[in-house]
Amino acid sequence: QVQLVESGGGLVQPGGSLRLSCAASGFALDYYTIGWFRQAPGKQREGVSCISNRDGSTLYADSVKGRFTISRDNTKNTVYLQMNSLKPEDTAVYYCATTPGNPTLILYTYDYWGQGTQVTVSS
Repeated sequence: QVQLVESGGGLVQPGGSLRLSCAASGFALDYYTIGWFRQAPGKQREGVSCISNRDGSTLYADSVKGRFTISRDNTKNTVYLQMNSLKPEDTAVYYCATTPGNPTLILYTYDYWGQGTQVTVSS
């Protein structure tokens, strides 16, 4: 069964950290660029970061640059999103997704999505 499963979300205080994982089963992640996206209540889903399978190049949304780091471990078939200095505005459901194309934060280029993990930043 082909699956993408996100984990690692939770409740954290402002300034805290979380590491999200995106684990694939049924297929190899190293054939794809992997993106992280998020959707806050009442808002559109937006791109957060992505990492290329070809050269490991990365992209970040301006809102998370310097705070979030994306990485991949192809031996574990998993992509990670390390989130530091979290802010209340980072509160959202976070999704990972695959695209066979070049790194991009454009949603419609991604064709397979996980179910998401909730991140809540609050004191």
